[in-house]
Amino acid sequence: MELDVPSLELPFFANLLILLVLARVLGEVFERLKQPAMIGEILAGVILGPTMLNYIHRTEDLKVISDLGVFLVVIIAGLEINFDDILKSVRGRSIVISLLAFFLPIVSGFLVGQAFGQDVMSTIFIGLCVAITALPVSVRMLMDLKQLQSPIGKRIVSVAIFDDVLALSILGVLLALKDVEKTYAAITQATIFSLIKLVLFLAVVAIVYRIIKSFAKRENFIESQLNKLLLLLRGKESLFAIFFVFILLFSTLTESIGLHFIIGAFFASMLLSKDLVGEKHLNTFHNTTNSMAMGFLAPIFFAGIGLEFKFGSITNYWLLASIIAVSFASKIIGGYLGGRFARLNHRQSVTLGFGLNARGIMELVIANIAFRAGLIDVEIFSMLVVMGLVTTLTTPFLLKWAFKRMDSDVQVPIPVES
Repeated sequence: MELDVPSLELPFFANLLILLVLARVLGEVFERLKQPAMIGEILAGVILGPTMLNYIHRTEDLKVISDLGVFLVVIIAGLEINFDDILKSVRGRSIVISLLAFFLPIVSGFLVGQAFGQDVMSTIFIGLCVAITALPVSVRMLMDLKQLQSPIGKRIVSVAIFDDVLALSILGVLLALKDVEKTYAAITQATIFSLIKLVLFLAVVAIVYRIIKSFAKRENFIESQLNKLLLLLRGKESLFAIFFVFILLFSTLTESIGLHFIIGAFFASMLLSKDLVGEKHLNTFHNTTNSMAMGFLAPIFFAGIGLEFKFGSITNYWLLASIIAVSFASKIIGGYLGGRFARLNHRQSVTLGFGLNARGIMELVIANIAFRAGLIDVEIFSMLVVMGLVTTLTTPFLLKWAFKRMDSDVQVPIPVES
């Protein structure tokens, strides 16, 4: 229940200072507890916002900083992926794991929304957020458990890549529907049109990818040209500026055709491979972007989610419990069934299902964008935040337990896709 505390008006930079300091402090606490820092950062917003102390509110200035935070967080997620990884996730029996681990949850979430009489957009976003597997969170958990390079770890990452790419593509279509009449007929018509635009954009991405692959065959060609350009430029951080221009071109393209800017940013950052620009340049860009995002902009974004989160807005506790329950059951069962189809044994399949269960960063990004676009109300938004936090908090413990049980078995070779 929200506390009835009078609002305290502070200057913008004072608000920013307090929010950032508390977000970083609580983020550090959760990092030391082997949990994602974003949980502490969201908690900072909950404490300082209307839910508890009511000191800080989500102003337009904070929203601008949050947008930049979303932009950089999505770029970092895209830099973790390259197109070869996407192709691996749809090769052989791996595609069955990816499809079951995405479409079983999205249908289950949709049915929950329908059962509780939610409007069509809320129902769709419940399903989409339930279907997400957060790639950055999955990678971090597997690294902590020293399982990132294990066969099961690689499969978890592969499916998480597929889920993130597919979910953000669907998000791009859904955001184009925000001004459409909320009837199934109108939404179906607008969806077809949006899908056509998305397909055309993906065709552009595929063409650029093919061009990149052809240049990659000429050893160090683009890297050497980039080095020559950097020698001509006298400004500091020219490499950062060049890469950002490339990403902003794709973001501008998606915005101009009615899709969200993060769709372009996500796919553009995936195109920046070490084969294209060189490992040194890519690491430099990744480190600079990561420092800007995780040191300042991302904590403000996640704290901003806490500011907008209102636990008192949740009145339908049965719906909240159902969303949480179906998010666990559908994702774990989807991963398990996919694992069994891919000829993994029982414990390996259970471990795979647990590893896919964390929603974390990407689910919160999607829920926040949907809320700010007016596609879901504050109650559904708050429920989705709770679901994302619960699944992210519990998955490391479940995954650690599952890996221990799997390791106690007589080792059975895990089938590798050709």
